[in-house]
Amino acid sequence: MRQIDLTPFRRSTIGFDRLFDMLEATARQSSSENYPPFNLERISDDRYRITIAVAGFKAEEIEITAQQNLLLVAGRKAESQDNEAAQMLHLGIANRGFERRFELADFVRVESADLNDGLLVIELVREVPEAMKPKKIAIGGRNEATAIEHRDVA
Repeated sequence: MRQIDLTPFRRSTIGFDRLFDMLEATARQSSSENYPPFNLERISDDRYRITIAVAGFKAEEIEITAQQNLLLVAGRKAESQDNEAAQMLHLGIANRGFERRFELADFVRVESADLNDGLLVIELVREVPEAMKPKKIAIGGRNEATAIEHRDVA
């Protein structure tokens, strides 16, 4: 497995620390297993959807935690008492626990989460505060001649 060392870049950049942390986290995450599968959709400029295939999990067995810039989806299967009575001949549906982490951009929040037909659908929305939105600045039409103070030269 290849490791990327970003230390030289950290020394020569200012204010990009979070960017390098995200790159390193992505490298670690891509090397981990790919269960459960998921889709990421961009619905519009400021709306997103994550769909995770969680077949066999009930709503009470799934936990969704939203922190600053991080969404954590974890599933823990409840122990079943029927395992002693039934003998599995083929186990093709994975019932193991999982934990999925999604890095969220600034100002992205979870709007809703629904579980239907084995698919967990998480709706996300990006809400940039009014103070952070770009503003057009009007150029003053003031005459420069009136703005300059005249001094008497004696």
